[in-house]
Amino acid sequence: MAGLFGGGTARGAKGRQLRVGVIGAGHFGRFHALKVAASPRETLVGIHDPDMARAASVGAEAGGAPALDLDTLLDRSEAVVIAAPAEHHFILADRALRAGRHVLVEKPIASTLDQADRLAALATETGLVLQVGHLLRYSAEHRAITERISRPLYIEATRIAPFKPRGTDVSVILDLMIHDLDLVLAIVDSEIEDVDALGAAVSSQHEDIANARVRFANGCVATITASRISLKTERRMRLFSEEGYLSADFVKRELTMIGRETGLPLPGTGGFRRQAVTWDDHDTLAAEHAAFAASCLDGAPVLVDAQAGRRALAAALAVTGGIRAARERMERSGLVRMS
Repeated sequence: MAGLFGGGTARGAKGRQLRVGVIGAGHFGRFHALKVAASPRETLVGIHDPDMARAASVGAEAGGAPALDLDTLLDRSEAVVIAAPAEHHFILADRALRAGRHVLVEKPIASTLDQADRLAALATETGLVLQVGHLLRYSAEHRAITERISRPLYIEATRIAPFKPRGTDVSVILDLMIHDLDLVLAIVDSEIEDVDALGAAVSSQHEDIANARVRFANGCVATITASRISLKTERRMRLFSEEGYLSADFVKRELTMIGRETGLPLPGTGGFRRQAVTWDDHDTLAAEHAAFAASCLDGAPVLVDAQAGRRALAAALAVTGGIRAARERMERSGLVRMS
C-alpha cells in the first residue's frame, strides 16, 4: 500500500518539498530536525517523542515545528526520520511503512536479521523508500578511499572516543564499530567467512570496547577496533592492496596513498609515488538528507538501502557472537570469572 503520499505518484514534482516528520528528539533526532528544517527539499512538519516537552523544545529550535503524537505525525508526513533508541527501530519503521510513509531509519536498521528482512520485504511490497542512516557512506573520506582502493587485501580500522552516556543503550559494536563495518563491507566485494572478536563492558551494561578480525571469502582480512572509553578521539583506516597502501585520518581529514600510479616520486623505492590528499569539512548529514529527498521525490536509487543495512547488522551481530564465544572460552579456562 502506497498511502496518501507514498509510491511514485508525487515523485519528480518540480520544486515540491518533502513533508518530513522526525521521530525521536534526542541527540541525533535534534540534528535530523535541524537538517530537515534547513533543507531546500524538505519541510519539517513535526516531531514526536515520549517526552513531549523535549519534542517541543527541539521543534522550537528547528523553526517552530510542533510536538505531535505519533498518529498525527504520520498523518501529516509523507516521510519520517526514525531517530529513536535502536530497540524501537523495527516497530516504528514497520508502522511508518504500513502507513504509506517513506522512512529514513538511523542505524542499526533493526535489532535482528528477521526484523531487517521483514522491513526490506515491506519496503519492496509498498514501493516506498527505506534508507538506513549509515552516515559515513555520504562522507568525503569514504569517496576519497573508494576512488583509490578497490581490491583491498587487508584493512585496519580504529574508532575510539572518550566516554559519553549517549548511545550506551547498545554495545559499542552497534554504536561505533558498525560505522567501520559498513565502510569495510562497501569496499570489500565478498561475503564474511569468519569473525574472531573480543570485547568488554566497562562503564555500561554493554560492551564499551571491542576488537574484531573479519575474514572474507575472497581472502581479504579486516581488523576493526572500537572503544568509547578512551582518553582521546581517534578515527583511522589503513588499507593494503596491490594498488598500494592508503592511510586515512578521519579526524585530521588527511589521506596518504603510496602506489605506482599517481603522486610525487619517492626516491629509492623502485618507482613508488606518494600522494597526499586533504578534504574540507563536508556536511555529511545534509548530504544524507539530500539523498533521501532525491529518492523520495525523484525516484533516485537509495545508496544505503535495507539490504545494505541488513549486511551491516549481520556483521555487527557476528562480532557480538564472536565476543560471546570468546567470553565462554575464557570462563571455562578460568581466565575470567563466570558472569
